[in-house]
Amino acid sequence: MVNIYCVNTGTSRTFPEGTTLMDMLPYFEFEKPYPILCAKVNNVSQGLKYRAFNSRQVEFLDYTSYIGRSVYCNSLCFLFCKAAKDIFPECRVILRRPISKGYYCNIDKNDGSTLTENDLDRITGRMRELVEADVPFRRHEVRTEEAVEMFMKLGHEDKVKLLDTTGDVYVNYYTLDGTPDHYYEALLPSTANLKVWSLTMYRNGLLLRVPDRHKPEELAPFFEQPKTFEVFSENLKWNRIMGLENAGDVNMACQRGEAGDLIKIAEALQEKKIVQIAEEIERRVNDPDKPVKLVLITGPSSSGKSTFCKRLSIQLKACGIRPISFSTDDYFVNRLDTPRLPNGDFDFDNFETVDHKYLQSDVLKLMAGETVDVPEYNFVTGLREFNGRKLKLEPGSILLIEGIHALNPRLTDQVEEASKYRIFINTITSISLDDHNCIPTSDNRLLRRIVRDFNKGAFTARESIMHWPNVRRSEVKWIYPYQENADVLFNSAYLVEFAVLRAHAERILMTVPKNCPEYSEAHRLKKFLSYFTPVSDKDVPATSLLRGFIGGSSL
Repeated sequence: MVNIYCVNTGTSRTFPEGTTLMDMLPYFEFEKPYPILCAKVNNVSQGLKYRAFNSRQVEFLDYTSYIGRSVYCNSLCFLFCKAAKDIFPECRVILRRPISKGYYCNIDKNDGSTLTENDLDRITGRMRELVEADVPFRRHEVRTEEAVEMFMKLGHEDKVKLLDTTGDVYVNYYTLDGTPDHYYEALLPSTANLKVWSLTMYRNGLLLRVPDRHKPEELAPFFEQPKTFEVFSENLKWNRIMGLENAGDVNMACQRGEAGDLIKIAEALQEKKIVQIAEEIERRVNDPDKPVKLVLITGPSSSGKSTFCKRLSIQLKACGIRPISFSTDDYFVNRLDTPRLPNGDFDFDNFETVDHKYLQSDVLKLMAGETVDVPEYNFVTGLREFNGRKLKLEPGSILLIEGIHALNPRLTDQVEEASKYRIFINTITSISLDDHNCIPTSDNRLLRRIVRDFNKGAFTARESIMHWPNVRRSEVKWIYPYQENADVLFNSAYLVEFAVLRAHAERILMTVPKNCPEYSEAHRLKKFLSYFTPVSDKDVPATSLLRGFIGGSSL
């Protein structure tokens, strides 16, 4: 017998060795507004078919949890891939990336013809058949060589490259109605759990829509993101040119000793984009009718705003423009006046954290040619200070404001629209682990934040992970609604970033104790990073945006 402590009820029960989580669930009575999809076992994510052979702590999870959403969406992606292959056996199915509250996908048919509405209806019909049939997802654990050989025979070169470069002895894969696929996280017990989804034509592909995170019984609302899609498409084009679509491609290139060249290319592409932005600002500054005087730079946490602002300033100087800048953080209200979250903690990402009326007053003075005493926020004392920093917008100068609320219309609603130029920075990861495993953009930024905060002594890895859900909620509320309003989007994602971050992040993630809730995320991130061949940061230049997180920046 094994003793199982249920976090949801705060009670324990004994079960025969080998009992599955699915069979245990009915014996623990607690409120279940939505179906239970998976669980954390000793703070590690597991599917409901997990069998307990020793005493364990278990926390059952539904779709409103991050882990629950991942399990549901991965299972849905497998369902879609299976249905597409059933309809078009020789096709290649590619899940490109999360966008517009869904997954952007392509289906390359063997005859080269364009996907039609009729094709979509057939795939949708097959997906519904599989859901109605309640087909189980089956997990298999085999030697990596066996999995590689199997996927090679099936023509899945993306999975062959990925698994062949990880160095693992054993690997898990799943089957659905006899069709194998690889997913690095757990899946649902069966297709019957996949009730809420939709498949629609989108751009030159498909959009696989998923449930709303707050109301899992409904589809997440659709938001058109044309500028985001354009940036993603641009990066995808470069990846194709270099032959690097998936993590396996990058791993093989790094193992051939090409990591240094890949870093140089990534830096060159970013610098080229920054130069283009600086030249566009120069053109707008010199517009005789509507000259730009204010550049607003924003982006979510750990997107690289501060380093980008410094690199843009250098390029503006090369264009003959004298930039002056400050951060919205300089105008934080005093700590005691900071809004609070429902649990009583300070809500540092709230728009009201910035004294926006005072900031806009200073902006208007600067644009009128006046000299302004710019404050500096003391993060130790929690007080705004004046240390003699004076700014004035001279002829030939331009004002740059950087911060998470820089594009919020209320911040500069008294400034003439024609005089503003808006830049949104995001980490739009353009490679995937393989054709069917997208990389969430937030993973990129979370790893950056964990490394930076740990190295600076600001937060432990556990604390960074603990704060991340609040950070993400604030971004959805205060930052992302203004992304498509930007004049230009800049992608700060780095082609070989995960390979470089692995050497920094793994040791830091090891510090998260196994007996805390945050361990599940630390464990997942370590597993995710293990798919990338580690690369030294010696070739990353001191001016790189990545240096702002791993250390060694000269800016």
